Amino acid sequence: MSCNSSLIRLQLPSAGQAPRAPVHLMPCEIEHNGPARITEYFSATVKDCKHEQTVSFRGRGLKGQEVNCPQGYTGLILKEVNRPGSEEEDRTVRVSSVFDKLTYWNLETPPSSDDTIVMAMDWPDLIFPHACPLCLLQMVFSFFGQIMEYC
Repeated sequence: MSCNSSLIRLQLPSAGQAPRAPVHLMPCEIEHNGPARITEYFSATVKDCKHEQTVSFRGRGLKGQEVNCPQGYTGLILKEVNRPGSEEEDRTVRVSSVFDKLTYWNLETPPSSDDTIVMAMDWPDLIFPHACPLCLLQMVFSFFGQIMEYC
C-alpha cells in the first residue's frame, strides 16, 4: 500500500438531497461505473425457509442476502465531482445516493454469518461503540493513506 498525500473533499451537504438507491454488492468485477436498470434485468427470487435470494447473472448462479447498515449509520454512494489527472491531485466527491441496506451476492455458495460483509456491518459497534460515523469515515480514509476534508 503506497502513501498518498492527496486530499479527498467530501461535500456533506449533498447527502441531504441524495435519493435512496438499491445497492447490490456483486462477487465479480463489472466494467461499468454508474446506474443500471436492475429492476428491469436483475430480479431475484426469495426462498421462504431462509432469507436467501437467488438470481442468475450472465448464466452464473448467485445466492444473496439483504443486510442492514448498523443502527445509526447510512451508507453513501460517492461520485467524483471532477476526475483528477493523477493520483497526487486532490479529489472532491459528492454523495450521489444513500442506502440503509444492501444485498450482497455470493457465487453459488449460500450466504452465511461468516461472510465478510456481514462481519463488517458489526465492526463499527464492536470496535468503536461510541464513535461518531464521521470519525469512522475519517479512520477508514486514514487507513487507506488518504486525507479527508469535509465541506
